[in-house]
Amino acid sequence: MPQSAVGQTLCEGMGAVEKAGWQFAHCGAEAQAMGFNSINIDTMFWSVSLGLLFIWVFRKAAKMATADVPSGLQNFVEWVCEFIDTSVRGSFTGKNDLVAPMALTIFIWVFLMNFMDLIPVDWLPALAGWVGHTFFGADPHHVFFKVVPSTDPNATFGMSFAVFGLMLFYSIKMKGVGGFTAELTMHPFSSKNPILQYLIFVPINFVLEFVSLLAKPLSLSLRLYGNMYAGEMIFILIALLFGMASSGTIGGWLGAGAGGLMQLGWAIFHILIITLQAFIFMTLAIVYMDMAHQVDEAH
Repeated sequence: MPQSAVGQTLCEGMGAVEKAGWQFAHCGAEAQAMGFNSINIDTMFWSVSLGLLFIWVFRKAAKMATADVPSGLQNFVEWVCEFIDTSVRGSFTGKNDLVAPMALTIFIWVFLMNFMDLIPVDWLPALAGWVGHTFFGADPHHVFFKVVPSTDPNATFGMSFAVFGLMLFYSIKMKGVGGFTAELTMHPFSSKNPILQYLIFVPINFVLEFVSLLAKPLSLSLRLYGNMYAGEMIFILIALLFGMASSGTIGGWLGAGAGGLMQLGWAIFHILIITLQAFIFMTLAIVYMDMAHQVDEAH
């Protein structure tokens, strides 16, 4: 993580963060002191790795594509592409060759990031602790490892801001600066009286439309983050029940058994959640792009 200013925080068992330049935070206080310039290495690693996995699998399927009997991978990729194509045709009425690839990337990438939540919460952190202890001499009991990028609001906000930026770009490109401005100031209230329109209705319309505009990336990011973070917390709470077995009592073993059933049930239900959240994120992105291409709405 980058540290651009001299931090004044003190971590337990550590010294104060006093050096400028690139360095790793050793506790939450140091990470907070880094502020906006901090980068979550775990989120970046898993999001980029999953994105490369998506590209590699689909590229492999494209290179293996044949008009003869298709392989299982080709069938799967074709099914996904047909599903995305149907979704775009149903929600996007304009003409833009970018929308379908964008929708495909969003759906698969978000799904893969969400899918990491189905991996038991202690497997990858335990592996990271072993690697850190073996190769870097770190304490394996104090290794923090976030493996679900969509539970990091920085990742969800980054994706939503990218969609929001495309929406603004195409809104201005398709409607022009004047048309986009009119869309923010001339609706929903209007009057033929110019004094009433420009002195009263234009400010009111701008406030209403501007709030509605800003709500799009906020709702897009917080919906995904909130659902995935809550799902991860439920997995962690269920996993705590397994610790009851260490007591050696009948109640402890019953609690661990109940935790196993609950974890299986929640994992099955969570498959629906991670898919649904990826679909919602993709669908809203398509709808926002469609709104950006609706020229008649600006006049």
